[in-house]
Amino acid sequence: MARYVAQVPLRWTDQDSYRHLNHARTVTLLEEARIDLFFDAAAQEGVAGFAGGLLVAGLEVDYRRQIPYRSSTLRVAMWVHEVRAASFSISYEMNDGPDADDPVAVGARTRMALFDLDAQRPRRLSVPEREFLGRWADGS
Repeated sequence: MARYVAQVPLRWTDQDSYRHLNHARTVTLLEEARIDLFFDAAAQEGVAGFAGGLLVAGLEVDYRRQIPYRSSTLRVAMWVHEVRAASFSISYEMNDGPDADDPVAVGARTRMALFDLDAQRPRRLSVPEREFLGRWADGS
């Protein structure tokens, strides 16, 4: 299964009073990784539709270990599943460090809905969007 990998920076302000990554900031770092895939990488391939309306419809986060602050990036691997007419899910593994062999500290999943912001209603995936998702799909 193909996984898209983003490196997200860990900032001083991401830690809480216990000196580890704050739970709310964890979700923000997952969002930054998702933006890297669905806005930046997709646009580089000529698939700009996601940037026009892609909403989080659900979120699950499993914290497996604390991530202490350090001035290096964290690796976030993502893959797509449950592709439907107007929605799909993304799974994430956030490593406690920049490398694949660093322990997985966070597992997460978001259900995403495509949305027409002008019309204020859900919309269907386009053929190019579906093909882009297929590159990162696990087959379910």
